[in-house]
Amino acid sequence: MKLRAADLAVLGGPPEFPQPLYVGRPNVGDTTRLFTRLEGALARNWLTNGGPLVREFERRVAEAVGVRHCVATCNGTAALQLVARAIGMRGEVVVPALTFAATPHALEWLGLRPVFCDVDPRTGNADAASVAAAITPRTSAILAVHLWGRPCAADELEALADRHGLPLVFDAAQAFGATYLGRPVGGFGAAEVFSFHATKVVNAFEGGCVVTDDADLAERMRAMCNFGMNGSREVLGPGTNAKMSEASAAMGLTSLEAYGGSVAGNLASHRRYTRELAGIEGIRQLRFDDRERNNYHYEVIAVDPSVGLDRDTLAEVLTAENVIVQKYFSPGCHRLPPYRDRAQVSLPHADALAARVLALPTGPSVSTEDVRRICDLIRFAVAHAPTLANRAEAYLAG
Repeated sequence: MKLRAADLAVLGGPPEFPQPLYVGRPNVGDTTRLFTRLEGALARNWLTNGGPLVREFERRVAEAVGVRHCVATCNGTAALQLVARAIGMRGEVVVPALTFAATPHALEWLGLRPVFCDVDPRTGNADAASVAAAITPRTSAILAVHLWGRPCAADELEALADRHGLPLVFDAAQAFGATYLGRPVGGFGAAEVFSFHATKVVNAFEGGCVVTDDADLAERMRAMCNFGMNGSREVLGPGTNAKMSEASAAMGLTSLEAYGGSVAGNLASHRRYTRELAGIEGIRQLRFDDRERNNYHYEVIAVDPSVGLDRDTLAEVLTAENVIVQKYFSPGCHRLPPYRDRAQVSLPHADALAARVLALPTGPSVSTEDVRRICDLIRFAVAHAPTLANRAEAYLAG
């Protein structure tokens, strides 16, 4: 327990945790089941090219999110690019400024131009009015994001897209298992994209997918994913190699089976965070909608610098204690080198949130007692903000 500011690790004291705590350590699940699946793939000599494990994974993901079609891919970026090509995106695509760089990068890599819109200051999700203001005659689509696993206002965006005759796609990388208005994320817009990266609540080592109810769109993406070839190996058009391997599907299936336990652990951590963070001046916890389901995998706070301690100083303090927080997502994408020199309208809400948010450790390796100790550190840091800010700045300067 820290008694004085000098006890903090950033000022030379011992770290609170001997081993680092991270945001979203992998949810591996039952390793016996995983190895059995891998042994089966090896025995069949079928390691890629749409094997039985990939087909089973696609079926189970589609069932879980309530859609008819799932096209599994090697990662989420490839999935975003597949749907962009299959839908026929061209020119400009409206994207929220507050998201992981992979979202606009996937478009830019294809020669498209991401046009950034502002976000709702409470949720960080795309603001429909800002999306509407970013639409021009050159706009070919809207790519929205369910940020931090909290679904955006999909109904408002669907109505907006319909009015403008634009396809709407969702980057749902962090939102597997969530619902909005009682409907599972995955069934909104023309298509939605999930990531199954190792840090996600369901992981496939590396992996992703596109889910949709549009059979024609799914068929086009399935061919594009495999060098443009259909099931008869006829080349229908240009394509790429974005297939998921059997090894990734084995991990995905095993992790998917452990999803319920992972969510239960995340929810217990979230409830403890909620209790412990309550009343800490300058710390706002971004809440989940209790009326909906969620995976509770991303515990995000916003730090108000008016208490004398800014987000970056708090991040340095926690990291020194082996609490490995993440500045998800800072800076906003419109401030990143590939995009910052382009003419942009003011995006004040994205800028304000990007300067304040921190994601705190979650996942199977974080216990509720760990959560209590993390929050004690935050409370202690805020209480010692004036002294800490000055001394930490001198310490970090050398």
